[in-house]
Amino acid sequence: MTEAREFWNKSADNYDKTEERFDVIHRRSRELAKGHLNETDLVLDYGCGTGTTACELAGQVREIRGIDISDKMIELAEMKAAAGDVPNVTFSQGDIFDKDLAPGSFDAILAFNMLHTVPDPESVMNRVHELLKPDGLLLSVTPCLGGKMSIGVRLQILLVGVLGRIGVIPVPIRRLRSADLDSLIASVPLSVVRAEEIFASASSYFVAAKKEAIGTAP
Repeated sequence: MTEAREFWNKSADNYDKTEERFDVIHRRSRELAKGHLNETDLVLDYGCGTGTTACELAGQVREIRGIDISDKMIELAEMKAAAGDVPNVTFSQGDIFDKDLAPGSFDAILAFNMLHTVPDPESVMNRVHELLKPDGLLLSVTPCLGGKMSIGVRLQILLVGVLGRIGVIPVPIRRLRSADLDSLIASVPLSVVRAEEIFASASSYFVAAKKEAIGTAP
């Protein structure tokens, strides 16, 4: 965890710049997410990065709580919220397994561009299910690095793989496909209510999946 935090801290200042090349994917993902959020929702933004998504979606909901293991990312997110005068977002360094996150407390959980980097996706998904209220939604978008991508992106991913094997990048970068994410979500279980593959130099997979209320079919 310490090595991963240090890596993301070092990446924080350039994080927004590296995401700009996939702006089409990010804008489409946030547009899709807005269609599943309500003004009464309490939302957890897991792996919030520099807070761009939380700040943009804050106007659709009651409150967003953003967490990230990188304190530098959180610092930048707080600055972004202050500059944009976004009062209903709070940011803190933390992890989804932190004990101050109460089971059954969130109407929606955002997991944008991070499920391919967590050490144990199955444990994360079980924790998401635990934290959601009945009928709560997981809203995720995940790069499908095992799917369609441009030659330039493919070469970049190969380089990232090499850097990971020699320890320069101390986080797992999984080459997932949309079918892998479908299986992961179904294993919890959550029921997919919307799915869309988005392509802009590389494929990403948006999913909205619901935690069924007790007594209803998964």
